[in-house]
Amino acid sequence: MKVSFHGHSIVQIETNGKNIIIDPFINGNGQTDLKVEDVKADVILLTHGHNDHVGDTVEIAKRNDSLVVAIAELATYLSWKGIKTHGMSIGGAYEFEFGKVKLTQAFHGSSYTEDNQNIVYTGMPAGILLTAEDKTIYHAGDTALFSDMKLIGERNEIDLAFLPIGDNYTMGPEDALTAAEWIRAKKVVPIHYNTFPVIQQNPEDFVSKLPDGVGLLLKPGETIEL
Repeated sequence: MKVSFHGHSIVQIETNGKNIIIDPFINGNGQTDLKVEDVKADVILLTHGHNDHVGDTVEIAKRNDSLVVAIAELATYLSWKGIKTHGMSIGGAYEFEFGKVKLTQAFHGSSYTEDNQNIVYTGMPAGILLTAEDKTIYHAGDTALFSDMKLIGERNEIDLAFLPIGDNYTMGPEDALTAAEWIRAKKVVPIHYNTFPVIQQNPEDFVSKLPDGVGLLLKPGETIEL
């Protein structure tokens, strides 16, 4: 399994012969190394409906005939755009051809702002547990620290976790350190920082404060193998 980070909250995963991308916010993202026209995606996983996470989902899905997996309300909204979707809800899991997806709680908002200044409600925000090839990846999405992260850590053996550290909209570094302790992941990668002025952070400092061998700083485009 290959996993790569591409700035903000974008994560790509190659597993079981499938290409998966999480939260493909590319156009307008000064932190990413990706170009929309180059993305190959069999599956798109979305944590919530904010524009900086849905991003270029519709264009990518239409070009690749991708399956979009998201919270039910967001999946329905996107299906009206003419793409294939699979709706889920918090606490639910589903075994796909590429692996098992389970949605967790995330404490945040979730809505999509259209060009006409209309704001569309898109259901609950979520985190994602993806299990494939006997490995489990946790993408926390946009979230505050919450105590049920302890349950996520107790009930799942997490090999790799992506945690937001940007503050203002999500956990800041201090709360993310507590989250890392609670989820007990073998490796923790900081995400959702430095894309906008209000979420400027020092990811090196965050990683240095994690236990030895746990913190992993991935620059946009860098890949690891699980």
